Amino acid sequence: MHAQHRSRRRLLCASVLAGATALAGFATTGVATADETGQIRNAGAANAVPDSYIVALKESEVSAKAVGQAAANLASRYDGEVKFTYDDVLNGFSVTMTEQQALRLAAHPDVAYVEQDGIAQTQAVQNNPVWGLDRADQTNLPMDDRYSYPDSAGEGVTTYVIDTGIRTGHTEFGGRARSGYDFIDNDSNSNDCNGHGTHVAGTVGGTTYGMAKKAGLVGVRVLDCGGRGAYSVIIAGMDWVAENAQKPAVANMSIGGPTDSSVNRAATGLMQSGVTTVVAAGNSNEDACNSSPASASAVITVGASNTRDERSTWPEIPGAESNYGRCLDIWAPGTDITSAWIGSNSDTRVADGTSMASPHVAGAAALHLGLRSSDSPQQVRDALVGNATSGLLTGIRSGSPNKLLNTTYLHGEEPGPGPDPEPGEQAPVADFSVQCGFNTGCTFDASASTDDTGIESYAWDFGDGNTGTGETVRHNYSQAGNVTATLTVTDADGLTDAASRTLQCYDFGNSAFCFPG
Repeated sequence: MHAQHRSRRRLLCASVLAGATALAGFATTGVATADETGQIRNAGAANAVPDSYIVALKESEVSAKAVGQAAANLASRYDGEVKFTYDDVLNGFSVTMTEQQALRLAAHPDVAYVEQDGIAQTQAVQNNPVWGLDRADQTNLPMDDRYSYPDSAGEGVTTYVIDTGIRTGHTEFGGRARSGYDFIDNDSNSNDCNGHGTHVAGTVGGTTYGMAKKAGLVGVRVLDCGGRGAYSVIIAGMDWVAENAQKPAVANMSIGGPTDSSVNRAATGLMQSGVTTVVAAGNSNEDACNSSPASASAVITVGASNTRDERSTWPEIPGAESNYGRCLDIWAPGTDITSAWIGSNSDTRVADGTSMASPHVAGAAALHLGLRSSDSPQQVRDALVGNATSGLLTGIRSGSPNKLLNTTYLHGEEPGPGPDPEPGEQAPVADFSVQCGFNTGCTFDASASTDDTGIESYAWDFGDGNTGTGETVRHNYSQAGNVTATLTVTDADGLTDAASRTLQCYDFGNSAFCFPG
């Protein structure tokens, strides 16, 4: 890779790297004793990658500029081999070592935590066409057999498809697609040998099948030919995008696996770097809060719907249904979606899954940025969710937002009103305040939230991997940095609303002092 790429594959042995570290004069701030051990997050998980770990460093002890030196030093000390370093979306590195070595590494005073590496995979279910575009640009059924979009069509926006790569020569892309980086083969040719990434890219920005028909498309390959990839590799892909993104930029991740705090931190970091980040909710018929990166705070998490505005199910595959729950932000078409494929430069295929829903929203984000290029990722998210059609979807399970993608606001039309809600079925309005003190944590108060029949539940995502429930809760932040806290309220009718606030946290003794941004 080129020298400016900070997320780079480390193939040198740890002893050589340690020598370079000594010349640089790097020294850690403390030393764990030989017998001292810590804990490994997600140890023994079903999707675990043996002898592979993700290490987060304490930002108060190791700056982003010193991550490479710290990684080499720690890997040498504990007989490991560094694979990737991360200094944009996550302050840390991934390393190969035994479990016992990782337990000792976890006790080092410079280490925030060590997490078992895991496997994520594509979120597609393999199975007229372009109905998803037709549905996205109108409020109510029936569909009108046309897709309206602004003339800018996402021009000037770069969309990064973090996936299996892209067949860049496909006629759907009209020369707008290119390779970014291939973290599987460790080279700059991110060609697609699976098909999933090409299909996703076609929905984002294909000439026929795409939402944003003039957007640039960049393939970042983090999944192999079987559609699988280690979390450590996926984080490296996110880190590369954060460093190299040509803005305004959107990233789509139609991938997922069991909840992983490092992946969630990296996805949130990518959004906070200025890249609007859209992710698939998953196809396991479970709460999306149990999946990563779907459960990451700040990102836009997308569930799948069908032509009848129902939550997507795929009965031919047992247990395959769109995930749901408070971690979702929006729904989009994800059943019977036609897009580009890899058999030839004109090949197409019909596919199903939240993998197909997510790029509809990523494409809509590109359309938005094509018109309003200075908008922040949070502003893009708020616009997409705020203009989505409310109250139409069925079968989405209690706690899920009833919000269906609607891009009419982007082509000069006001979104239609949708169906009139039944009496007593007005959606709640989420609102909360935050007060923080020195060494006393932050108190979150949701008493300002309202609903016509009363709010039944309050769910909090504090933005640092922790959650809570209740109208009023207290939470202590342990690390400095910006975090986005999100409140989701649900009423007796299962209708929901969410509100978010960003907090700025600074080191203060053994904890962090925060205040609303």
